[in-house]
Amino acid sequence: MAMTGGVVDVGSHTVRLLVARREGGGLQTVHSEGVRVGLGREIEERGRISEVKLADAAKTVRKLCTLARRHGAEHVEVLVTAPGRQSANARELVAVLERAAKTSVQVLSAEEEARLAFVGAVSVARPSAGLVGVCDLGGASTELAIGIPGREPTWIRSVELGALRLTVRRLPDERPSEEELEVARREVEDVFRGFAPPLPGAALVVGGTARALRKLVGPTLGPDELAQAVSELSSRSHSAIARRHGVDRRRTPLLLGGALILSEVQRRLVVPLEVVGAGLREGALVRSLDAVAA
Repeated sequence: MAMTGGVVDVGSHTVRLLVARREGGGLQTVHSEGVRVGLGREIEERGRISEVKLADAAKTVRKLCTLARRHGAEHVEVLVTAPGRQSANARELVAVLERAAKTSVQVLSAEEEARLAFVGAVSVARPSAGLVGVCDLGGASTELAIGIPGREPTWIRSVELGALRLTVRRLPDERPSEEELEVARREVEDVFRGFAPPLPGAALVVGGTARALRKLVGPTLGPDELAQAVSELSSRSHSAIARRHGVDRRRTPLLLGGALILSEVQRRLVVPLEVVGAGLREGALVRSLDAVAA
């Protein structure tokens, strides 16, 4: 019988759970859900996570770990991404999460995050190209990994800029001016300066902001689609965007920053970015379930 596993992913904007089992070379989802906690905004504004947010994160992780076990997960991993690397009190975060989860908590390096996102996206999307790029757009960082499907990625880079971080720094208000947009674009260009990736035959993009952008302009994010997204997101209110496209109102403020980052990523990879629903959590489960089965 196929083993069932669970992953709780503690990110800058949301804490997410995936419970799945390995079947026929792929993953069969048993249960998934996410809870917005918003650790990244506090880290960006204060440099650390408040006691209130630590308690909120612990409560959320406790709930999701319990749900994972109820849904049959025989083991549950708790992974922390950018908050564990960027917060001044990251050790305190890990400690409260371990008490809540009743298991060890792993803080992923940027490289580990990129590798898992690559494995997860490629294993589910199964692109036919010989060389594939995967962009993991997060709230406080963005990872790029390029490699041959079925193997480890050979080119990995990460920048300490994600959709939430760019929004807090450069796009705090709705309907920014052209000058504010240009300042945000320049910051994105600066962090990617010097990146010279091998050009893939196909590129995938993962993350909640990318999935929300799919609702605006479709699953293929080429230069025209991303320009359309930037134009609409910079000229309409957040509530109007949420109503028109069915996007979570709490996610809407991050979309313009995300579109600007993905515009630069797409420009450097040349090929359009295909939005996929699988990433880090799927990659972690593929690895852990395969290791148990070996």
